[in-house]
Amino acid sequence: MTDIKLKDLRYLVAVADTRHFGRAARRCFVSQPTLSAQLKKLEDHLGVQLIERHPRRVTLSAAGEQIVERARRIAECSDEIVALAQEHRDPLAGRLRVALLPTIGPYVLPQVIPAVRKAMPRLELLLYEYRTEPMLAMLHAGEIDLGVLALPVPLEGLAARTLYEEPFTVALPARHPLAAQDGVRVRDLAQENLLLLEEGHCLRDQALEVCGRIAREKQDFRATSLETLRQMVASGAGITLMPQLATRGAYGQARGVEIRPLRPAPSRRIGALWRRTSARQAAIGVFCDVMAAKAALA
Repeated sequence: MTDIKLKDLRYLVAVADTRHFGRAARRCFVSQPTLSAQLKKLEDHLGVQLIERHPRRVTLSAAGEQIVERARRIAECSDEIVALAQEHRDPLAGRLRVALLPTIGPYVLPQVIPAVRKAMPRLELLLYEYRTEPMLAMLHAGEIDLGVLALPVPLEGLAARTLYEEPFTVALPARHPLAAQDGVRVRDLAQENLLLLEEGHCLRDQALEVCGRIAREKQDFRATSLETLRQMVASGAGITLMPQLATRGAYGQARGVEIRPLRPAPSRRIGALWRRTSARQAAIGVFCDVMAAKAALA
């Protein structure tokens, strides 16, 4: 019996993740007929059906589900071998795949990226934005090397490092009575319309934890980004909580919005996660050092 090809296992994992032959083929940078033909050969080689092909959907057979789990681990180990070799040749070169929360990336990357490039000029940095749950899934699957998100989160198989603590501020319409104060107490927000991000954003849960029992969530609105929230505040639709770094520099000059500190100051802890088995430990360490330093100066 001939050996199973690694690329065929990657094709199978891509189909399992996307549930679509076309999207899986694009992800693997091959044509759809090539991917389909190779997976059919894999099924013939194993003597078992892996994929159930329906007119408008793709599912895995029971055997396919079990084999995908192992194929994913094999592909991840293969990537680790390549990364480990790269690490020994040049620990600060190669490719580093980093994902950040949408409520973090835009506000820290402009300062972090130039410093990372200076510290690791031979590093190819790939950046992504994901919410917490998909970021954790991609870390475990080996599809990203490093995740930057709000802690705590489950750490099974992962290592964590705190990067910085970030206070929350309150964003108010410019003519709001509370804008005349130097600071705002949480109890001052009683009965205010609280604007929040849509479900799935950890910042939504944090905002509800801070003032959900006092302020009233605006039920007919859910934002997809902090910038949408900022514009809704400017329109007078309500108030919202903002991480401090999202109110600095150009972001602190939004017309129609006033930013005030909360007292006492609730905060969120931002940290980095990576697989304990990762071969990119050196590059991850430098990236974390740079990000922690820049956040402290912001």
